Amino acid sequence: MGFSVYSRALRAGIVVCGLAWFGPANLRAETPERPASAVLVQRSSQPFGLPAFSLAGGGLRDKWLGVQRRLDDEMVQLALCEGDRDGCVSPAALKFLDIVEAARLRDGRARLGEINRAVNLAIRPISDIAQHGQIDVWTSPLATLARGGGDCEDYAIAKFVALRRVGIAAEDVRIVVMHDTIHGEDHAVAAARLDGRWLTLDNRRMAMVEDSDVRNFRPTFVIDQHGVMRYADPPLLAEAPIVVSSLPDLPATAAPTD
Repeated sequence: MGFSVYSRALRAGIVVCGLAWFGPANLRAETPERPASAVLVQRSSQPFGLPAFSLAGGGLRDKWLGVQRRLDDEMVQLALCEGDRDGCVSPAALKFLDIVEAARLRDGRARLGEINRAVNLAIRPISDIAQHGQIDVWTSPLATLARGGGDCEDYAIAKFVALRRVGIAAEDVRIVVMHDTIHGEDHAVAAARLDGRWLTLDNRRMAMVEDSDVRNFRPTFVIDQHGVMRYADPPLLAEAPIVVSSLPDLPATAAPTD
């Protein structure tokens, strides 16, 4: 899909995430563990430099556990296809492997940027209602690529897995859920730590933005290989223009949502 085609599709998918987060997996209902048993993550270890508490239960945690169970099967499929491409029966697996292999040819920031761009171009923005007939459906990478479409968390999950497949350490990869204070919506992105700095990989733009440069969002949840955590009293990120990297970005007319 060409860049201009992607841009038009992105504008058409203006409400892909929206309030879908507040369906069966109601984020407001997520409950952190009691302070006595909760694990307080060090401030410096998470995107946005904020502490977070592990969740003992809740809809968001259940959604992520469901994704992890499906990932077990998909990892087997990827291993089989990687070992025998000619015998691979999954076009989605081959597409995912192509994304990973292209990223492996690059280093550092360029490797992360390759994954961000390739996943953004491989998935068409579409809401859960339009695609599944229900809200808040979390999809594993091969299922998303097989359908060809998804919303913000589907992009984030695919990038999370791709980052791990190219060799990024588990402690340096996250999925972050943030609340858009301008549009009143929730949004998910992947995040990767490079040289001690967290970069966000967002389906709304090709350029990666450092967490310190994100504006008008309130980080609420963060996911890593261990599970789901809730940020402790996250502050509003200052309302100021976003400072982006020198990489190409989407046209200014692109919608600022999924």
